[in-house]
Amino acid sequence: MLSVLRVHLPSDIPIVGCELSPYVLLRRPDKTVTTDDVPESAPLDGHFLRYKWYRIQSDRKVAVCSVHPSEQATLQCLGCVKAKIPVAKSYHCSPKCFSDAWQHHRVLHDRAASAVNENGNEEEEIFGRFNSTGSGVISASLTGSASSTSLTNGSTPLDPTAVTQRSGGETWFEVGCSKTYTPTTDDIGHVLKFECVVIDAETKLPVGQPNTLLTSRVIPAPSPSPRRLISVGGADMMGQLDSDGRLSSSGTFTVLSYNILSDSYASSELYSYCPSWALSWPYRRQNLLREIVGYRADIVCLQEVQCDHFDEFFAPELDKHGYQALYKRKTNEVYSGNIHTIDGCATFFRRDRFSHVKKYEVEFNKAAQSLTEVPVQTTQKKVALNRLVKDNVALIVVLEAKFTNQGADNPGKRQLLCVANTHVNVQQELKDVKIWQVHTLLKGLEKIAASADIPMLVCGDFNSVPGSAPHSLLAMGKVDPLHPDLLVDPLAILRPHSKLTHQLPLVSAYSAFLRGIGLGLEQQRRRMDPATNEPLFTNCTRDFIGTLDYIFYTADSLTVESLLELLDEDSLRKDTALPSPEWSSDHIALLAEFRCVPRTRH
Repeated sequence: MLSVLRVHLPSDIPIVGCELSPYVLLRRPDKTVTTDDVPESAPLDGHFLRYKWYRIQSDRKVAVCSVHPSEQATLQCLGCVKAKIPVAKSYHCSPKCFSDAWQHHRVLHDRAASAVNENGNEEEEIFGRFNSTGSGVISASLTGSASSTSLTNGSTPLDPTAVTQRSGGETWFEVGCSKTYTPTTDDIGHVLKFECVVIDAETKLPVGQPNTLLTSRVIPAPSPSPRRLISVGGADMMGQLDSDGRLSSSGTFTVLSYNILSDSYASSELYSYCPSWALSWPYRRQNLLREIVGYRADIVCLQEVQCDHFDEFFAPELDKHGYQALYKRKTNEVYSGNIHTIDGCATFFRRDRFSHVKKYEVEFNKAAQSLTEVPVQTTQKKVALNRLVKDNVALIVVLEAKFTNQGADNPGKRQLLCVANTHVNVQQELKDVKIWQVHTLLKGLEKIAASADIPMLVCGDFNSVPGSAPHSLLAMGKVDPLHPDLLVDPLAILRPHSKLTHQLPLVSAYSAFLRGIGLGLEQQRRRMDPATNEPLFTNCTRDFIGTLDYIFYTADSLTVESLLELLDEDSLRKDTALPSPEWSSDHIALLAEFRCVPRTRH
């Protein structure tokens, strides 16, 4: 007979908006073991499985910490309450938690104070007086019955018929009847119960005892402070968004580049500082989607997108938001894992803003094969291929704009745009391979530029810090023959060094923060390295902090209007790195707003 051997969840901490999918291990009538579902529509030997989810509501209300959402709150910031800051951000699990988070937390107060002062209210009314801890707010402890009267959990009364059981001060509400369940805001602060039982298909009665499990309390999805779009053109401090969230200027477009951290690389060994629930893919995918959709970019370039995640999640989900998707999977000559979980580059564009013209796929493995076909001995060729074949790829897409380009010298001309999206090899010791991959990509783009008068964007994770040879090649169009990176060239693929050039007038978009004349740029300049004209970091882990990601553009045909503000180390929680509950990748997203301009003629 069909029987349930075991049920468990990959993570017992449920998060609002993140689907819970229990692992159910079954024994079939023939004694084989499986995890396949047995629904009522397809019973097995006269039996099927029935699932139910319950919310367990206690008479005692519970709030969760805004910093450590798996912990119950013990105090509340009254300054947040008086300033009408979202109540969820006011809770903390301990005085130390509140003190440690103050540098980050005070930003909420500063913004609220600015808004209040504009309305002529007194700041003193909101914040009270500085207490002995210097935190500048009054905090109230949440204990005993006082907490039950002052806290809310976002729960709403359900129909009385939904109540299944009430005992010992607890009420069980049935909230789901399928194998999976996605917690809602009504569930915040409550424990969920999953029940799985074998049902006789004829009598519809349970056979044996149900298998159950209890989760921890449901926590809200952490929400980092939104990143603003900062103008670098001097018109105003912030880009003005239209009703769709995009900049209202019809002649501009926005481009996002983001390494989202493939699930296959997101191991607890590498990122031990990130809570396991925040590192799980069901949580990260929802958090990443919220972030990406929130930027409302016209073009989205993602790296480290697993093949199965592209097909099953990102392509269909972003399609709902009006994006068309293109994908290039890494090659698998080196990769030895599941072919469906290999990652690659994904480029999305808004169908109402652009149409697809052409797609080019760059496989650096093929370029390596061609390179080694020059007169080389067989043994040398094998050594060369072993060094050069690393499965990295690039995806190049040519798009046609559907919007008008104000100020263009020829309004009737098709406005094309070439967007390259790549992820360069990560191994730091293979400096020659990095330079060779970047040079190969640029030579391919030069051929496209020679065949069409077309603005270009080169986006991605180049795994190269500012000042490295690959960065110099991109930003300067050449590499100094004495650059130390060129000393690593066992295959002589970089010689003569004079060939390491290109003619594309590429400029890094974020260098505009140092050149810009807009208001409010001083804070952003402090987050830039003036020696390299690049951000201080785009990748931040316990072992490394630095810039690896870039958006380059052809400066003779495009100009930067605005940039997404950079994070600083104070924006990240104290004593943490990326990924974190707030930010679900070890990289940060880069976004730039561009305008096409008439190409400079000489």
